[in-house]
Amino acid sequence: MLLTLKAKLFPNKEQKEKLVVTMERFNEACDKISRLAFERKCYNKIVLQRQCYYEIRDEYKLPAQLAIRAIAKVVESYKVEKQTLHEFDEHGAIVYDQRILSFKGLDKASITTINGRVAVPTVYGNYAKLDAGRIKGQADLIYVKGDLYLCIVVDVPEEAPITSEGYLGVDLGIVNIATTSDGVIYSGDNRNEVR
Repeated sequence: MLLTLKAKLFPNKEQKEKLVVTMERFNEACDKISRLAFERKCYNKIVLQRQCYYEIRDEYKLPAQLAIRAIAKVVESYKVEKQTLHEFDEHGAIVYDQRILSFKGLDKASITTINGRVAVPTVYGNYAKLDAGRIKGQADLIYVKGDLYLCIVVDVPEEAPITSEGYLGVDLGIVNIATTSDGVIYSGDNRNEVR
């Protein structure tokens, strides 16, 4: 079963500045790509990448894979709705893949920025007993109330279903007064007749 794990980053002041500036520059690039895509009515990732990849790299000084991720973010947004121009929040999430994000053990993440890679300490909740082999695919870098987080997709083995004995679940409702977990339905007909 795939779950998303939220890991808090603890960058020093210089690392945080690099990450936030990268996020802002990335989303500025997304705005430019979005304008180009909307004006040209081009929402195909491969075609759009051919049209604007070098321009985006030169103008916003994004590393190659971040430029590709920006184009992908814009194309994904237009899959939902193509009638209006899409604009991106300056601190919108960056989707990192394994080329631009790696883990140094479970306590550090090596993240690509516009000024090179930074190795940032990470902390997972105590409940998250995981090893690096469970981390799958990509992670989102998000900025919430001044803190940076990585939302990481992890593969967790499914647990056996819980079988309870000696307990009865009851769902109270409007049409039916109660329905029990063993399948008995108590309608409100008798109550309505008394009223």
